[in-house]
Amino acid sequence: METTRLPFCTIVPPHITERLARSDDPRLREAARRTAGTDVLQRNARIAAQRARILPRAVERPPAPRPRRTVYDAGHRQALPGRRARAEGEGAVADASVNRAYDGLGATFSLYLEEFDRYSIDGGGLPLDATVHFGRGYDNAFWDGSRMVFGDGDGEVFKDFTLSLDVIGHELTHGVVQYTATLEYHGQSGALNESMADVFGSLVKQYALEQTAADADWLIGADLLTDRVRGRALRDMRAPGTAYDDDVLGKDPQPATMDDYVETRSDNGGVHINSGIPNRAFHLVAAELGGYAWERAGQIWYDVLAGGRLRPDAGFADFAALTARAARERFGGDGPEAQAVSKAWAQVGVVTEG
Repeated sequence: METTRLPFCTIVPPHITERLARSDDPRLREAARRTAGTDVLQRNARIAAQRARILPRAVERPPAPRPRRTVYDAGHRQALPGRRARAEGEGAVADASVNRAYDGLGATFSLYLEEFDRYSIDGGGLPLDATVHFGRGYDNAFWDGSRMVFGDGDGEVFKDFTLSLDVIGHELTHGVVQYTATLEYHGQSGALNESMADVFGSLVKQYALEQTAADADWLIGADLLTDRVRGRALRDMRAPGTAYDDDVLGKDPQPATMDDYVETRSDNGGVHINSGIPNRAFHLVAAELGGYAWERAGQIWYDVLAGGRLRPDAGFADFAALTARAARERFGGDGPEAQAVSKAWAQVGVVTEG
């Protein structure tokens, strides 16, 4: 289905927005309803725009590849892209949101280029555009197929969405998926789509901070929640289901193993929920291998994402088998990498064959 291959992907899952829209607090309720309405409009625009399939462009790679970033300011309106606020090579400006977006685009570009030899999101030098200050009290951030868009948050539950580097890496990785495996956005393939975004979003932050797997927090959106919320982040890759337990947000519904896999029709079949299972598998591999997670665990995951063997409708078992194969092909035989991959998938209840 074309509408599921190039999805409209937001960092805040719909089950959180829906819960906030039922809040007794009118400020939270109205902010969530505005956000939900905006998301519907943007999703419809995304579907209309994707009628023409987006393909990588044939661009000659320069000897010293550099990002081409432009950050725009929507001025709290919803018209994109907004006013140009900072472009590649220009110095920092007074607006911290602009600077954080600019730096986050650069950090994501650096990880993909320096560790995976990928020249920007499409592999062909795609310019990296972002818009900040989108809407009023908009509680989300998204990749719309061509740019990153950040809301400022409502200040009650969510802060400015440029604050979390892993969120920037997450959303831009949806762009990488768009140009590689085009994982369909429903069921297990959709959960894999979300998990790949979480994996590489976390790696962007770890790479920028020079953190080992043991040092990393493995949280997605740790800087987004206000002090009002009893929680640490939107998701916890190390321990899915424990990121928050709050009167406002509810309890984190992510399962850590297939024993607790959630069957649901909402959220495109639970793509933001069941992604906890492959997320934990990746963390287990990275923790078992130690050192910098992007060097071995991340390389295996990237080989599968960009290797051409991952079908758009792949399920968890398909992906697990491909990671086992990639570990053997890149690192050889029955070494620690292949053993760590097989062990991790077994721990989360996904059987690898191949």
